[in-house]
Amino acid sequence: MRRFLAARWPDDGSARKLLCFHHAGAGAMAFAGWQQRVGPGVTVLPVRLPGRESLRREAPLTEAAALVRALTDDLAPLLDGPYAFYGHSLGALVAYRFARHLLETGHRGPALLAVGACPAPQLSHRLLADAAERGPTDEELVGLLTDGASVPEAMLARRGWLRATLTTLRADLRLAAGLREAAPAALPCPLWAFAGADDPLVAVAQVRAWEHCTSAPFRLRTVPGGHFFLRGREAPRVVGEALHTVMPVPRTG
Repeated sequence: MRRFLAARWPDDGSARKLLCFHHAGAGAMAFAGWQQRVGPGVTVLPVRLPGRESLRREAPLTEAAALVRALTDDLAPLLDGPYAFYGHSLGALVAYRFARHLLETGHRGPALLAVGACPAPQLSHRLLADAAERGPTDEELVGLLTDGASVPEAMLARRGWLRATLTTLRADLRLAAGLREAAPAALPCPLWAFAGADDPLVAVAQVRAWEHCTSAPFRLRTVPGGHFFLRGREAPRVVGEALHTVMPVPRTG
């Protein structure tokens, strides 16, 4: 098991590999149920960043360059065959910068980059600007969790859990601000972008702007749900559809 992976890398090479990057304040469990819903012939490999779940004793990474180097050291040796990335919100920025770093350092890039619920990296974002300059208050962060329907109200009432979650979320927002600092560059792989039909945080037009981040075909899909639509049944299904459209079926035997 690799440090950042929350699932075992398949040994037989028979399935498309989908590495999934979670949103701010979350972990690999954000993709619970995806393996059953994404469709046949796909292995879902959630990536867990430090500071949460089994890596909760590690300090969160808040510097973009340090994060992509750590991801490359850990995961690049596995990426010698076709694979795809899906990143949700913060995870979209992580996946994009990681893909760029892989290509810039001579590694194989993803066959597909799929992103969801995230403004394109060349766009400004008030929340991230505030995180970089002064840091949001606890009240602002709780409002973000509540408005985005990120967690049940019962969880917000658990003070210990809430304190740890806000600490991680604040660090993740600093990371997201840093991931947007580099000038965007077009990736050579197809890029599919997904927007929540009822997302109160990110407009469809902001998601559509990802079309400037690829020199290959671009597709925009609107799916049911708000900012955390990845928890519904439709999101893994349409991401699986993207993989079946873009990536060839691996041949065995």
